[in-house]
Amino acid sequence: MKRSCFIALLIFSTIYSYGQVNILNAGKPDEIGKISEAATQANNDDEPLPYGYVGERDILWAKTTWEEIDLDQRVNFPLLYPIDKVSSERKALFDLLVEAVTEDGIKAYRDSYFNQEMTTEEINLNLKAKELSNAGLEAQNAGEEVQDWMYNIAETTAAQVQAYRIRGYWYFDKRQGELKYRLLAIAPIVYSAQNLLQKQENPDIEVQGVELFWVFYPQIRNKLHRHYVFNGKNSANPITFDYLLNARRFDATIYKEDNVQGDRAVDDYIVDNSLMQLLESQRIKESIRNFESDMWNY
Repeated sequence: MKRSCFIALLIFSTIYSYGQVNILNAGKPDEIGKISEAATQANNDDEPLPYGYVGERDILWAKTTWEEIDLDQRVNFPLLYPIDKVSSERKALFDLLVEAVTEDGIKAYRDSYFNQEMTTEEINLNLKAKELSNAGLEAQNAGEEVQDWMYNIAETTAAQVQAYRIRGYWYFDKRQGELKYRLLAIAPIVYSAQNLLQKQENPDIEVQGVELFWVFYPQIRNKLHRHYVFNGKNSANPITFDYLLNARRFDATIYKEDNVQGDRAVDDYIVDNSLMQLLESQRIKESIRNFESDMWNY
């Protein structure tokens, strides 16, 4: 398994680094980043490492958790930047998710249980909005022509992403004797375009981030596998978004777990006490971590 992961990572690095090394062979700026047909074909044929089959009888214990990845934390910056388009290879995770549901035909859902699908039109309403300004209303009431500059326009971009929420499944595989994790869903938490319009009209108003949409993670693995996260220690050896998320190379806080009360969130039973909510999140995380240890100690 480790050998397979190493080979896969080596292939990812080789394909991506070709575009980086090509800057040394470019004769003019237009040639920077261009790769050969062979390298392009190799990149198109490349696929993420498939999940192994897990039999239901092999699952001894399991727990579903919901976590929030705070993008204000430095360790999570690779999931936020770049907020501006740098190249076709480097895009923000938010832009990739939006492309997947608006252009690639990936289904988006209103919640992490995948109960109700969202249409592209519904998603676009939260991504871009415009309304008449006071000057536009005055012109409209006076029967005058309403011009483009008389509209207030707001657009949700990668810069407005506050966090990501993920749903994952922890399970103990008794056949292999180890605790494993499977990422099931992901959702960006953003200031919607409607909220940004309200902020333009009243700068003192406080707006809250909303779950833009949820996507079933296995359906977007191929797309995330073809885009890379910047590696500050070695730009010639980046990793893919798919690898980063599956390897849990981020810091997150558990805000909900499956329970008898209908999967109630932590802040539903610990109210107005951020410290105790954080400690409860840590308790849930420790209980999952200790399960594997207890399997071998007792």
